[in-house]
Amino acid sequence: VHDQVNLGIAIDLPNKDGSRNLVVPNIKGVNKMNFMEFLHAYAELIDKARSGKLQIDDYQGTTISITNPGTIGTVSSVPRLMQGQGAIIATGAIDYPAEYQSMSKDILNQLGISKVMTVTCTYDHRVIQGAESGSFLKKINDLLTGQENFYEEIFADLEIPYEPIPYSADTYSGPFGGNTDSLEYDKRAIGVWRLINMYRMRGHVLADLDPLGKEPKHVPELDLEYYGLSLWDLDREFYCGGFGGKEKAPLREIIKLLRDTYCGHIGADYMHLLDLEERRWLRQRMESSANKANLDKDDKKQILHKLNQAMAFEEFLHKKYIGHKRFSLEGADTLIPMIDAMLSQAANNDVEKVFFGMAHRGRLNILVNILNKPYHKVFAEFEGGIDPDSIQGSGDVKYHLGTKGIHKTAEGKELQLELMPNPSHLEAVDPVVEGAVRAMQDHHESENAQQKVLPVLMHGDAAFAGQGVVPETLNMSQLEGYKTGGTIHIII
Repeated sequence: VHDQVNLGIAIDLPNKDGSRNLVVPNIKGVNKMNFMEFLHAYAELIDKARSGKLQIDDYQGTTISITNPGTIGTVSSVPRLMQGQGAIIATGAIDYPAEYQSMSKDILNQLGISKVMTVTCTYDHRVIQGAESGSFLKKINDLLTGQENFYEEIFADLEIPYEPIPYSADTYSGPFGGNTDSLEYDKRAIGVWRLINMYRMRGHVLADLDPLGKEPKHVPELDLEYYGLSLWDLDREFYCGGFGGKEKAPLREIIKLLRDTYCGHIGADYMHLLDLEERRWLRQRMESSANKANLDKDDKKQILHKLNQAMAFEEFLHKKYIGHKRFSLEGADTLIPMIDAMLSQAANNDVEKVFFGMAHRGRLNILVNILNKPYHKVFAEFEGGIDPDSIQGSGDVKYHLGTKGIHKTAEGKELQLELMPNPSHLEAVDPVVEGAVRAMQDHHESENAQQKVLPVLMHGDAAFAGQGVVPETLNMSQLEGYKTGGTIHIII
């Protein structure tokens, strides 16, 4: 009895003369791998075969093989067993049964008729009995239908932040021919609408925001079963009222767009807003783009450039000034390219000046890579240098200081920037920024002065929740004498 399973993979290789060659190298010790490890080993083996780098050792010790004649349309085959192997498994084409192949896909989806695949097992009768082979094939069927937490383990191995949709019987008995004019279909259609609305309300709970925690989160209200739906409904079309730019769409596409929009790397919690127009405005912009920016090559290069600047600055300070307080931005380096893009958009929308308010974390990085404070001035502060223009000197520390700068866009527009000084009291700068912005707006001659000066406040996550000055400042945002037309808040 072998102590490990070496799985042979049949690979069809094209030759230069147009002929084809079949090779069967193996992946060793597959029984000791999780699915992620197997996937990497499989991809590596295929790459070696395609590039002609297979060695003799790659062929030795195969205990069981798998071949896929289904790639050329074969439904079922009984491949010849190679010497030394216990069995060879063949997978046929994945397609609808022959008697249904002439029917339209819409009708097949309404009837719940799915594609099938035939799996055969050719085995060595000296070591494997027929009943054992049958039990093995049944085991494959059980796993493919989701028993023994098969898909849960695969999702965990691949760090997929969702739970698999469970296999269940199809309870829909729509009439033959795809006629959806039935009470049962109406119930499902209403369930789809409720599901869409619930993703808008609760989808942010499933957002993939933690790079260290990949455990799937569960929200019962986002399960298909909660609305009387099942995996058999995934390919059925439902009215979605323009969602995703379509009047009707398969449930599979609807769920994909909902997950991409509300459960990706951006979470959006906005359905509590009382103003219908505000909710509609946010929904339209998020769902039309699946919450993903449409970036061209130049945009991506600029993001990479600013990200490199942010990371290189922090790494240099860490190596050069060991033990110095610097309140690093490490772990939130993307703040720099994000602010850079925000400033470019602000300038393109005719904003003339931006006031920043922030505490310590990342402040030095903002000073250098956003407001363009010269590196030598920051390094001089670490070295203990004194400003020659200061008569009495300053008792302040470098991460309290503010500065002014200019942001230039790719189109040549300029935007004035000012980072307000901040004491060691977290969030104390918030009302100061709002007051400075409102004062400048009051002195602006334009009728749309509130669109010319923009306040941006950056908060620590704990300080935003715990410091009373934060809600106190927010409470003033709609008062006639204090409103500034809106503030961009960034929580780090």
